Amino acid sequence: MYPHERSLVKRMAGKPFVLLGVNSDPKDHLRATLKKENITWRSWWDGGNTSGPIAQQWGIRGWPTLYVVDHKGVIRHQHVGSPGDEVLDAELEKLIREAQTAAE
Repeated sequence: MYPHERSLVKRMAGKPFVLLGVNSDPKDHLRATLKKENITWRSWWDGGNTSGPIAQQWGIRGWPTLYVVDHKGVIRHQHVGSPGDEVLDAELEKLIREAQTAAE
């Protein structure tokens, strides 16, 4: 998923889009992953296991879990596991168009 996420950050630059991450890996593994995968977006550490406080608060049942949130802060899509690049891209493009139309 990291390559696609990197491409999203690059492709969506200047658009109403932000990528945020939450990671439950042990800290030493997370640090290595952040560097190796060139993760430049904000990513929170959630205690080093899959039952961290963020996962508990959001009711995460599997990894990865993706939330697609619109410009009003409404969760429009939730995916446990990757929905596939094409599905995610289509969802994001639709919401970006909606945000841009609302801003006009």
